[in-house]
Amino acid sequence: WFREQNASFSHMDWPPQKCMMAASLLRRDKKATAAHLKADLNRTDNSAAVRQLQELLDVVLNPEKPAADTEALDWCKCLIAGGEGFEEFCKTVRSYDNATLCGLVWTANFVAYRCRTCGISPCMSLCAECFNNGDHTGHDFNMFRSQAGGACDCGDSNVMRESGFCRRHRLRTGENIPSIPRDLLLMSEMVLPRFILCIIQYLRDGYVEPDSSTERDLQKVLQQLEPQISFLEELTKMGGAMRTVLTKILTNQQTFKELSMGQEENLYAKKNYDKYLSALKNSGLVSVEEKAQGATADVSVGAEGGAGAMALLGNENCFEEDQDAGQSVGQRKRVKLSSSTKDPCIIESLKHKCFLEELLFWTIKYEFPQKMVTFLLNMLPDQDYKITFTKTFVQHYAFIMKTLMKSHESDTMSNRIVHISVQLFSNEELARRVTEECHLLDIMVTVLLYMMESCLIKSELQDEENNRHVVVNCSEPLLKNNTYWPLVSDFINILSHQSVAKKFMEDHSLVMLWMSFVSFFQGMNLNKRELNEHVEFESQTYYAAFAAELEACAQPMWGLLTHCKVKETQEYTKTVVRYCLETLQIWFDAIGFIDEPAPNQVTFHLPLHRYYAMFLSKGVKCQGLDLDCLLPDQEMLMKIMVHPLQIQACLSEIHSNMWVRNGLQIKGQAMTYVQSHFCNSMIDPDIYLLQVRFIQTTSSQVFLRDCVLYSEQERPMLEGALTFLVILTSLRIHLGMTDDEILRAEMVSQLCMNDRTHSALLDLIPENPNPKSGIVPGSCSFEQMLSGVADFKAPVFEPGGSMQQGMYTPKAEVWEKEFDPIMVVLRTVYRRDVQSAMDRYSAFLKQSGIHTGNPWPPYKERTQLHPCYKGLIKLLHCKTLHIVIFTLLYKIWMDHQNMSEHVLCMVLYLIELGLDNQVQDNKEDGEHCHDSWFPGTNLLSNLHHVINFVRVRVPETAPEVKKEAPPSTMSNALFFLFQNLREAQVFSLVAERRRKFQEIINRSNSEAQVVRPKSSSTRWVPPGTPPQLVTEILEIRESMLSLLIKLHQKLSSKQNSLSASWLDDTDTSHHAHGDGITAIERILTKAAARSCQIKRSIQDICGKVCPPVPPKKNSPTDKKAMDKEERRQRARERQQKLLAEFASRQKSFMETAMDVESPETEAAMDLGASEVMESEVLYDCVICGQSGPSTEDRPIGLVVLLQASSVLGHRCKSTEAKNLPTSDDEHIYPADTCGVAHDVRLTLMQRFFKDSSCLQSVSIGWDGGVYVQTCGHTLHIDCHKSYMESLRNDQVLQGFSVDKGEFTCPLCRQFANSVLPCRPGRSTEAGTWHTPTNKKMCMLVKEVEDLQEKLGLFPTESNLSKEMELVIKDIKNTTQKKYMDYGKNPGSPDNDFLFMYSVARTNLELELVHRGGNLCSGGASAAAKRSCLNQLFHVLAMHMRLYSIDSAYNPWSKLTQITQSREAEPEVPMLFRDVPSLLIIFVLTMPQPLRKEHFTCVVKMLYNLQFIQALAALSTKFSPEERQAWSTSGALMKNTANSEKSFEALLSHIISELSKDKTAYNHNSEETSMLSSSVWSPQSIEFSLQQFCLPFLRLSCLLQHHLYGDNLTGCLEEEEFSSLATCLGLQSSAPQPPNNTRSASYLEWTVSAFDLVAQWCTEVTGLSQLQAEQSLTLLVQDPQWAAPRLLQLPDNYNIIFQYYHRKACTVCKKVPKDPALCLVCGAFVCLKGVCCKHQGICECVLHSQHCGAATGIFLLINASVIIIIRGHRFCLWGSVYLDAHGEEDRDLRRGKPLFLCEERYRVLEQQWVSHTFDHINKRWGPHYNGL
Repeated sequence: WFREQNASFSHMDWPPQKCMMAASLLRRDKKATAAHLKADLNRTDNSAAVRQLQELLDVVLNPEKPAADTEALDWCKCLIAGGEGFEEFCKTVRSYDNATLCGLVWTANFVAYRCRTCGISPCMSLCAECFNNGDHTGHDFNMFRSQAGGACDCGDSNVMRESGFCRRHRLRTGENIPSIPRDLLLMSEMVLPRFILCIIQYLRDGYVEPDSSTERDLQKVLQQLEPQISFLEELTKMGGAMRTVLTKILTNQQTFKELSMGQEENLYAKKNYDKYLSALKNSGLVSVEEKAQGATADVSVGAEGGAGAMALLGNENCFEEDQDAGQSVGQRKRVKLSSSTKDPCIIESLKHKCFLEELLFWTIKYEFPQKMVTFLLNMLPDQDYKITFTKTFVQHYAFIMKTLMKSHESDTMSNRIVHISVQLFSNEELARRVTEECHLLDIMVTVLLYMMESCLIKSELQDEENNRHVVVNCSEPLLKNNTYWPLVSDFINILSHQSVAKKFMEDHSLVMLWMSFVSFFQGMNLNKRELNEHVEFESQTYYAAFAAELEACAQPMWGLLTHCKVKETQEYTKTVVRYCLETLQIWFDAIGFIDEPAPNQVTFHLPLHRYYAMFLSKGVKCQGLDLDCLLPDQEMLMKIMVHPLQIQACLSEIHSNMWVRNGLQIKGQAMTYVQSHFCNSMIDPDIYLLQVRFIQTTSSQVFLRDCVLYSEQERPMLEGALTFLVILTSLRIHLGMTDDEILRAEMVSQLCMNDRTHSALLDLIPENPNPKSGIVPGSCSFEQMLSGVADFKAPVFEPGGSMQQGMYTPKAEVWEKEFDPIMVVLRTVYRRDVQSAMDRYSAFLKQSGIHTGNPWPPYKERTQLHPCYKGLIKLLHCKTLHIVIFTLLYKIWMDHQNMSEHVLCMVLYLIELGLDNQVQDNKEDGEHCHDSWFPGTNLLSNLHHVINFVRVRVPETAPEVKKEAPPSTMSNALFFLFQNLREAQVFSLVAERRRKFQEIINRSNSEAQVVRPKSSSTRWVPPGTPPQLVTEILEIRESMLSLLIKLHQKLSSKQNSLSASWLDDTDTSHHAHGDGITAIERILTKAAARSCQIKRSIQDICGKVCPPVPPKKNSPTDKKAMDKEERRQRARERQQKLLAEFASRQKSFMETAMDVESPETEAAMDLGASEVMESEVLYDCVICGQSGPSTEDRPIGLVVLLQASSVLGHRCKSTEAKNLPTSDDEHIYPADTCGVAHDVRLTLMQRFFKDSSCLQSVSIGWDGGVYVQTCGHTLHIDCHKSYMESLRNDQVLQGFSVDKGEFTCPLCRQFANSVLPCRPGRSTEAGTWHTPTNKKMCMLVKEVEDLQEKLGLFPTESNLSKEMELVIKDIKNTTQKKYMDYGKNPGSPDNDFLFMYSVARTNLELELVHRGGNLCSGGASAAAKRSCLNQLFHVLAMHMRLYSIDSAYNPWSKLTQITQSREAEPEVPMLFRDVPSLLIIFVLTMPQPLRKEHFTCVVKMLYNLQFIQALAALSTKFSPEERQAWSTSGALMKNTANSEKSFEALLSHIISELSKDKTAYNHNSEETSMLSSSVWSPQSIEFSLQQFCLPFLRLSCLLQHHLYGDNLTGCLEEEEFSSLATCLGLQSSAPQPPNNTRSASYLEWTVSAFDLVAQWCTEVTGLSQLQAEQSLTLLVQDPQWAAPRLLQLPDNYNIIFQYYHRKACTVCKKVPKDPALCLVCGAFVCLKGVCCKHQGICECVLHSQHCGAATGIFLLINASVIIIIRGHRFCLWGSVYLDAHGEEDRDLRRGKPLFLCEERYRVLEQQWVSHTFDHINKRWGPHYNGL
């Protein structure tokens, strides 16, 4: 190795002795060398040692060696440790750790916590350890997955309150730690500078400019440096002492100077340094003239940080300019910028003065590699480092922006940048310091400006050709990919600090600069209305535009506004407002705006307007400023108002489908504009500006001349305009409401639309002015407010299984007093929400009995206006508005075609607002032009002013129009026309609009115009070229009052609905809610109360009211109107009738079809029950609709779902569910489950007995058994085939796979995958087949034997038999091979035979489980409905009769006769056999139909066996003494009369028989006696015998019920035994009372009981090779199992999460990305993990096959949701963990504490046990084995 080294040095001109010395050191052992050097260095004269060390390092840390060589790293570790082991050294240094901060750094996807109660900065975060060790009970905290990475703030009191520190950092442990011995870190101080230099040299070497031709491989360089950088990271983790050393090295300028350039003679170092310089140059940060400037400027240390940030400024080629427009723009801006920079030293170029600066430089160049970022952040707990690093970061800020814009991976890079900057700028102290010393604000604003300058385009708003304004281009990647967000978020972050924000607002040039930045967004993403054809390509740029305005403009604005809350900050507001107006003026000039907006275009982005509006509002509301001092002159105010007004108009147009050719995206914009995250930054300020505009117009010279309409054909436009007027006059958000009131109003309006979950509500309520997080002092918190207005509805569960979340619903008094339809209209994104709010309102009124009809939106009293805004009321008292109101009232009364109820509603609302807000000074003002209509402006006096004649202009060609000519002040202009007479300036928006909508407006209707105002300079464009107009005079003679009263009549359809004395006897309280009639009454009452004159007028009018008569009385309108009303009424009634009929039909369908949905409703509609006595059963085919019997040729089948199930196998003995392990000490043992027990038993038998006999002695199918369920519908099998064919050709994506035979029932849509043929109808012998007989028992036994001897008759080949074979095939394909082959030779008939009868057993057992484990509840049960056991039995029986049982081995003979045993391979003794299995085998192998007497006989014989087995099993539990005692006492009874029916006699006989052989009892007798300390009394023996025999009785009874249709009678649990015995005919008499039921009395022997028992016992005792314990195991089979349960989960989800989300997988030993838990057995698996894939199948799917026979229930740890895997499909089931507000938290996005919801978990368990996942969960998809 050394020789090679020498060779590599040979080209360097080093003195040879140097090499020799280093070489001698290198040859030695590293540790020894290190120790030796350390000792030398500690001497006072250590120059020689220093030299030695340097030379050694020269060789070791040679940057020309490949970085992957780890030798150098090992040397460094040894040298630093100074001879001891590196690990021990780490420990020693750590013991001197004096850090008081945690500072743990994490990367993306790490789980951290944020507590808003403890946080000072909103970005505060804690690692899990610090969080769990601190006390945050009752705080507002959440867990979150880090997006960009972060660091723990525990211990940093600048960012969080000390009360939240964890135990470790609260104690400030660092302060009492001894100071570190100097020699400990001596070596580190010597070695590390060289090590860091070495890393930097590698970085310099590896960097390639992106534009060079070679492939750029920065990742490779970084990978090679991985170990070195990790080593640095390790050092930082040694604690404060080591960090101090590192800080010294990194920030020491001297060291950097000495080392960075390399020594003179070292060529390599020189080359290396040149590379670095060229990289610096290429960053575009150094240029000649700047160097010169830098030299002349005296560099003060303070400005050092800002060095280079502005270096971009003078350098022309740092941005590729847009050639034409951009060029001049760029330069114009530049001039402005450079003049604004404070002093020349900012322009100083980027020079690096220490290692830290160069390290950061390379970190940026290499696009922020994760390891480097982590290292730089790990150092932050060191205060000196923190300050230097922050300054360095700021100094490189512009460079960061450039690199970010060029980067291909801007997303990753953005995250890493924010990861760093958040740590630096969240700290107010630090932010303030950098702002002062390094001009942080200047740098940030300039950098943002530059960034946006790269993507500007010419604005096309207003004057397209001559527009000088530039806006950002929203389709540029910079905006589309949000590349700007790291910089903007830093800016928002520093503005959250008061000291920094104040500095910003004090600096006028900065504010101006910022305004010019904001103006880039003013008018971006312009929409032009398509008039001809539909737009070809719908651009989605509006996402980018809205995001940009929100993030880059609105967020900083809200940040600044938070600091403008008190009187002292008035100046700031004035500054911002001043520059805002200046910039607006510049903007108006640039776009060439004079007085009218350009038609057919709209932009939703006016950030300058909104800045102005919000600061205006804040100034008046919080700082006591007067409105007038902040307003510009009238003309400017008019200009400012135009664009917001245009947006409001366009909203109305968009909703009236006038922009439909622009595609869906324009609707998207209209919705986003009012959406909850945007509304408070967009629509609210816009409306406020318009309100201010109205308030300000001196006296009410506002004209609404062409008010509101541009055509009366456009009803939506009219409604929109009126609604807007109402919003304008009644909205008070910025006009005097307190923040609490605003929050309340927002909350109420959201809750009225729909019940909301807590999180939805948090999301829907605008963040400002009320931050939802943290407690704002002096204001009501979100939670308090919520509990004040809403009630919590806990989550409910519908039987169908759809799960609700916890919801909040408005309290009754909220509906009564606070429901505000206007606020609802303002806040709805979808129009249907308004309707929904009204429906809910009317439902409430009906329910509380306040009003039964169809209510109108209620009128709500408004908050008092702030004194500044009193002028708004003048809008309501303006003649033009009154003329509009009058005209509309008149038209509504005359049934004009365009008037809707909504119009009337809004008109009445306006009148009522006017009545509630009276103008104080009632002196006449300048609105003279409308004297012909009303004398004054006061609404009260105008109400009763009678108008006699109106002049209208109608086309002469339309005589029919004259009959109903609407008097009108309205022309076709959509905009209000505001006219200020003093300045004689009118914006005639009208003219433009007129030309614009020419083609839409149908001019056949009258063109009505009131007398033209005599005012000055009105520009008037005559409408189009309509037919010749003539002026008509209409006689009207009505006042608003009389019209109101007549409308009241019309609405109530009574002649004189209001009597003259009506006003005196009304009580106003019931007026608050109701329909139009109530509204009119309310208005009249209010008016009368405010003026006596009106009261008199009302009484007069009421006295002489007459039906509505049109002017000139030349049309029978009244008749027409009456007819119309009647027709409407009739139509309504018809509709009601139809609806009712439809509802009842639907209900009856639901009742018949949806069996699954309502488990406990009707009695069992069992297919076997009612049809027993009929000759043939008729079925309905649900496809062809025919009804008929099932025949051999055309069989009918039941729609069934076959599924493999392991539910039975998971049963345990104990009724308690097992707990889910949540620590390493807890485990789950599967050995005690039913499936395992049966497996063990079968394997044991197969060791000793003949295989074929074993396979008939037990059942399989506990795991992976096939369960068959049906929805009860039948269909012809040929119909089904064509149905499947049609499904196969159907291209629609179904949730199931037709190729696998899956389909949904054509009638009830329940999932199914097979059809079970029904056998042809029953013949007439059914009667005899049922009758009880009086034959002797021994006769019956003989008959049964003969029946069994009959050979299986092969059925004739027919369609039916073919179908039955196919179903058998389906059944076999349902489960996996391993669950079918238990025999020694797979595929043998015996094996098949076992599988077939086990299918029957599985289905019987599962039905028992579904019935609750017993038959006490009788017949009615959901399980019975799904059961198709009768049909299944026939199919299985037909199949099983193909196997005849060899008569010699027939168990029947052993059951009923004394036989000789044959010695071949021994068969399974009768006492070891499973009795229910035998029952099923007998029934299935005997010819069908089986007579009931034979069935009873079989049951009786088998009961004898079961009883003896019970006695045998019991006898093994006795202690030897007890056994002796029972044996003797029973022996005495043997000779009594009824001895065969007494358990004592039989027990004694068994004990003596089994004792003959020493095996059965003598095994571990001590153990048994220990176990049973209790003494067995006759009662306890009787009880356990009954318990042992019960499962067999239940199964027999269920089987009898399905085969013969006998009803199951319900009974009490304690009577179950005798009740079942009676049902099965084991006893003839009535059931015995439960306390003295004697199980032995049901025995019935055909041969001598004692002989038979003796024979059975001999079979056991005769077994030679069986060991004692094995025969004991086989004897003691306990047939009882508890119901299946899922695991018991802990109450708090955090317990599961903390244990499992970091737990390593047992298979691949890695921590899975998506860990999951099986809730059936507790297995921990990797979801979707490639690591645990096996033959292409991922682990969850594999586990579901293994554990649940293809049904798996998994809890996804990181998402808190449960997924169900069923076969090849899966679905998301939902979550069983809910937060305090009853909500799921999918993917843990909100991270609130979650708690187990017991009901949901029960529902899940119930669906698992009842196998109804497929039916209840709707959204299934294929998983392609990828889960």
